[in-house]
Amino acid sequence: MKTIYWILRLVLVILLTGFFIKNADPVNIRFYLGYEWTAPLALIMLLFFVVGVVMGLLILFGSIFRLRRELAAFRRTQSRRLEADLTTPGAPDLSSGP
Repeated sequence: MKTIYWILRLVLVILLTGFFIKNADPVNIRFYLGYEWTAPLALIMLLFFVVGVVMGLLILFGSIFRLRRELAAFRRTQSRRLEADLTTPGAPDLSSGP
C-alpha cells in the first residue's frame, strides 16, 4: 500500500512540475493605489490556493474549538449525572461487578 502512495505522489509531482513549466509566463497583478506585482502565473495561482486553504482552516478551527467546548460540557454533565445516580439510595451497586 505504501508503494501505491509513493507512486501516486510521484505522478502528482510530475504533473505539477509540468503545470508550472507550462505556466511560467509572467503576469501582472494590479492592486489598489497603483501597486503592481509581476510574477509567473503558476506561482500566483499557487499562492492564492495556499491563502485559500489557510483561510479555510482558520474558519474550520473555530468550529472545532466550539465543538470541543460542547463535548467537554456534555461530558461534565454526564459524569455529574452518573455520580448522582450512584449516590442515590436504592441505586444498583455497580462496583461489585457481575
